[in-house]
Amino acid sequence: MEILKADSAGFCFGVKRAVDAVYENIESKDKLYTFGPIIHNDEVVKDLESKGVTILSTPEELVSAKDGTVIIRSHGVSKEIIDLLEENNIDYIDMTCPFVKRIHNTVYKESEDKNIIIIGNPVHPEVVGIMGWSRGKAFAVEKEEDVSKIPFPKDQQICVVSQTTFNYNKFQELVEILQKNSYYIYIVNTICDATRKRQSEAKEIASKVDAMIVIGDKKSSNSKKLYEICGGVCEKTQFIQSLHELNDSLLQGASQIGITAGASTPNNIIEEVQNYVRINF
Repeated sequence: MEILKADSAGFCFGVKRAVDAVYENIESKDKLYTFGPIIHNDEVVKDLESKGVTILSTPEELVSAKDGTVIIRSHGVSKEIIDLLEENNIDYIDMTCPFVKRIHNTVYKESEDKNIIIIGNPVHPEVVGIMGWSRGKAFAVEKEEDVSKIPFPKDQQICVVSQTTFNYNKFQELVEILQKNSYYIYIVNTICDATRKRQSEAKEIASKVDAMIVIGDKKSSNSKKLYEICGGVCEKTQFIQSLHELNDSLLQGASQIGITAGASTPNNIIEEVQNYVRINF
C-alpha cells in the first residue's frame, strides 16, 4: 500500500504566522487576547486557552480588553474593529494575512465609486471582515441562486473580489454568471496562490488513489472545500478532524491512499494519521 501525501497539507503561511505570533507573545505580555479563535482548529485553541489566552467575540468585549494585547487573526477584521482598537488606545498586533489585507485595500479603494460583490461564504469571518472595508454597499455571493438576490442595479459598476480560500472553479463559474446577467463588473481574483495550489494538488492526488483522507476542522472553510473537491473525483473520500474519526473500513483493500489537510491543521495531527495508515494498512 502506497501513501500519497500532499506537499501543501497543513498550515498555510498566513495561519502559521498568526499562530506563531500568539505563542511568541504568551510569556512577554501580561494579558493576551485574540479577537475570535486564532485558528479554526479546536486542538490549537484549547492549548492556547490553557496557557491563558482569552478569546474575545464582540466589540463590547474588545473595549474591555485595555489591560492586555489583542491579536487579530489571519482572517482579518472590519475597519470598524480596527478603528475601535485605536480609538480606545488598546494595544494590538495585526496578524491579518497579507493576501486578505490586499482585499481590504482593494475594497476600500474601489468602493469609492463601485458596489462590492464578495464571492464567498457570507458568515465566514474573512468575508465579514472584507465587507467591513466597503465604503458603500457590499453583498456576498456563495452559490448561483445568490446572484438573483443581488440588490444592485445592473447599470451600476461593481467590483468583484473573492474569499481567499474559495473554490477556484466555482469562482470562475460565478463570475461568468454575473457577466451573463449583464452586470458591469471589474474583477479582482483574490484567491491566494496557496489555496489554488492546495486545491489543485488535492484533486490530482484524489484522482489517482483508491481512498482519500481530508484532515481539517469542521468549521474550516478551506478544509470543507478540499473535501468537496476530493469527493468529486474519489468516491471513498472521508473528512476527519483527528485520527479517532478515521473510518478504517473505507481504507480496506486500497492499494493507494491519499492524504491532504486544510490550512488550519497542525502538522502533528497529519503525522499521526499518516503513521497510523502506514502501520495498519
